[in-house]
Parts: sequence; structure tokens; C-alpha cells
Amino acid sequence: MTILIRFECPADETTIRHVNQAAFGGDDEANLVDALRDTDCVTVSLVAELNHEIVGHILFSPLEIITPEATLSALSLAPMAVLPDHQRKGIGRELITSGIEACRALGHRIVLVLGHPDYYPKFGFSAERAAPLLSPFGGGPAWMALELEPEALKGIEGTVNFAPPFGMLQ
Repeated sequence: MTILIRFECPADETTIRHVNQAAFGGDDEANLVDALRDTDCVTVSLVAELNHEIVGHILFSPLEIITPEATLSALSLAPMAVLPDHQRKGIGRELITSGIEACRALGHRIVLVLGHPDYYPKFGFSAERAAPLLSPFGGGPAWMALELEPEALKGIEGTVNFAPPFGMLQ
């Protein structure tokens, strides 16, 4: 099984919408992807192809960490979707690994995710690193941070502001 990970192109939009709808069982994440795209809030958007069919998608969008001293730029990983028939085959792993590398190559320092606490730590995400960052979506073990640059979050406490389209999920 050879998985091709590549950047999204305009011709992929309808299929990406379908992947997100199928993976999440509804329209919320698909609508979020469309809204992020429509408001120019996409930093990295990758698709996974298997036998020339798009079976997965991952998106990173900009966010801000507001601290008493400064506003820091970071990224949100959301959503990450794989068609149900293709889950648990390593496609999500390939998307996340490639997405992190693309974000690092663009010079980004921090990625935040609200995701499965048993899955994302495999990629270096840590709830402990995210704990000092207040999210409008709550905290706990599902709220995690990844430092793309060592110690990028050292001593950082603040409030996270997601791109405006995330407001539709609150």
C-alpha cells in the first residue's frame, strides 16, 4: 500500500468535504474547512491518496497565543480526517507526520490540537505543554501542544485565539 501525501489543490475541495463528512459523521468539520479556506486561514492543507483516490485530509490554520507580554503566532491542527474504510492503516500517521514537517519547513514553532489523548502524543504532542494555554474549547488531556522548535513554549502562559471560523464550533 503506497500512500501519496500532497498539498491540496482546488480540484480536491469537493472530495475533501466528503472525506471530512464521512470521517466525522456530519457537516461541522467539512463546514469548518470550507470556512477556513474562504477566509484565507489555511496554512497547510494536505491530502492522502491511495490508488489515485483521496482517502484522508489534514489542515493547519493560524492561531494566536495572547500573553501579558506579547502575541505569539502558532498553528491549530484541525481537522484531520480519514475515510472510515481506510482508518487504522497508517494514513493518519502519514498525514500528521507530513503536516508537521511542512509546518516546520515554513518556520512555524508551535502546533496545538484538541484530539485523542492516546493518539497525538505519539507525534510529540503534550497536554502538559498546553496546560498553561487557555482554549475556548476546554483543556484536559485532549488539549495538547507540540513544539516544532525546542522550548518554544518555555514560560509561556496565555489565551488562545483560533481563526474566526472556529467560532462556528463553540
